[in-house]
Amino acid sequence: MTESGVPDDADLAALRGRIAALEAERAARPTHHRVRSVVAVVLIVLGCVLAPLGVVAAWTSSIVGDTDRYVDTVRPLAADKDIQNAAANRVTNALMERLDLTALLQDAAPAQRPLLEKALGKLGPSLENAVRSFVHDKAQAVVASDAFQTIWTDANRRIHSAVDKALTGSGGGAVKIENDTVTLDLAPVVDQVKQRLVDSGMTVAGKIPEIHTDFTVVESQDIGKVKTYFRVLQLVGFWLPVISVLLVAAGVLVSAHRRRVLIVAALCFAFATLLLGVALTVFRVVYLDALPAGVSQPAAGSLYDTLTRFLRTSVRSVVALCVVIALAAWLTGPGRHAALVRRLWHSGIVAVRATADHAGMRTGPVGPFIDRYRTWITWILAAGAVLAFVLWPYPTGWVVVGLALALLFALAIVDFLATRTGRKDSPA
Repeated sequence: MTESGVPDDADLAALRGRIAALEAERAARPTHHRVRSVVAVVLIVLGCVLAPLGVVAAWTSSIVGDTDRYVDTVRPLAADKDIQNAAANRVTNALMERLDLTALLQDAAPAQRPLLEKALGKLGPSLENAVRSFVHDKAQAVVASDAFQTIWTDANRRIHSAVDKALTGSGGGAVKIENDTVTLDLAPVVDQVKQRLVDSGMTVAGKIPEIHTDFTVVESQDIGKVKTYFRVLQLVGFWLPVISVLLVAAGVLVSAHRRRVLIVAALCFAFATLLLGVALTVFRVVYLDALPAGVSQPAAGSLYDTLTRFLRTSVRSVVALCVVIALAAWLTGPGRHAALVRRLWHSGIVAVRATADHAGMRTGPVGPFIDRYRTWITWILAAGAVLAFVLWPYPTGWVVVGLALALLFALAIVDFLATRTGRKDSPA
C-alpha cells in the first residue's frame, strides 16, 4: 500500500489471487454437491426398497420366535365361524366314513330289528342324511364351545415348534406340510364329538377307533418357494429393518440439505411401506382365487387375515412414525408456513400463561430454571419418546400417534412454565 492509500502491485496481485481462489472454490462446489446428492439418493432409494422386506422380516422373526406372539395371533381363529364350519364339516366326514349305520340296530330290541332293517332299506340315503345332520350338529356344538377354544389354544402353544415347520420346513408337531398342503390334526375334536354322540344315545360311536383327520387350511403349489423365502426372512429378521433405516439415515447425513431431504426420505419410506399393505390386500385375492376346489376359501381367508393381522399393524405403525418424523422436521424448519405455525402455537401458550398470571399463578424459581435449560429439557423429552417407542413390545399406529401427542403436550408445558424476568410474556 503506498503512502497515498493506493494499492501497490503486490497488494493487487494478492487480491487477484484471493479472487481466483474463491472463484475456483465456487466452481468446484457444484460438483461436490452433485456427488453428495447422488450418493444420498442412492442410499435413500436402497433403504426405501428394503423397507417393506424389513417389515416382513421382522414380522416373520417375531411370529416364529415368540410363542406368546404366535398364540395371540392364532387364538382368534378358534372363534372364527368359517374355521368352525370347516372343522365341523371335516370331523363329520371323518366320523361318517367309519360309522356303521346298521350297527345302530344292535341297540334295538330283538323283536323290533326286522322292522327296523326293513325301514333302513327303504330310507337308505334319507336315514344317512339324518344321521349326518345329527353328527354335524354335535360337531358344530363342540367347535363352538369353550372346550374347542381351549383345545385350539393349548395345542398351538404346545406345538409352537411346528410353526417352524409350517413356515421354514423344519421341526414337527400337529401342524405339518405335506404335498404343498398345510394341515392340522383334529383328533382331539373328533374325540369330543364321539363322546357327545355316546352321551346322546348313539353308543355305536364309542366303538369307532381313534381318528387322526387332517384339517386342510392352506394348499398351494408355491408353498415350497414360500418356505424358502420365510427361511431367509427369518434369518435376517432383525438386521434387515436396521440396515434399511441406517441406509436412509446415511443418505440424509450425506445430503447437503438435510432437513429437506429428511422430510422427503421419511415420506418415501412411508410410501414404500404402504405399498406392502396394498400388496397384502392384492395377494389375498390372488391367493384365494388360486386355491383348489377342496379347500375352504372362507377358512383360508380367515387364516390369511389372522396371520397377517400383526403385519398390517406393523405397516400402519411404520407409516405413522414416518409421517410424524416428516411433520416434526417440517415444523422445526425455517420455512415461512412452519414459522407461522410456531408463532401461532407460542401465541396461544402466551395467552394461556397471561390468564394464569392474572389468576395469581406463579412459577417461582422453576420458570427461570426451565427457561435456562429448555434446550436440554426438549432433547430429553424427545429422547424419552423415542426410547418409549423402541422399548414398546409391538407398537401400533395409535401408539406412535399417542407418543407424538404426549411429547407435544410435554413441550407445551415446558413452554408454559419457561419464564424469565424482563421478558414481555413473563409476569412483572
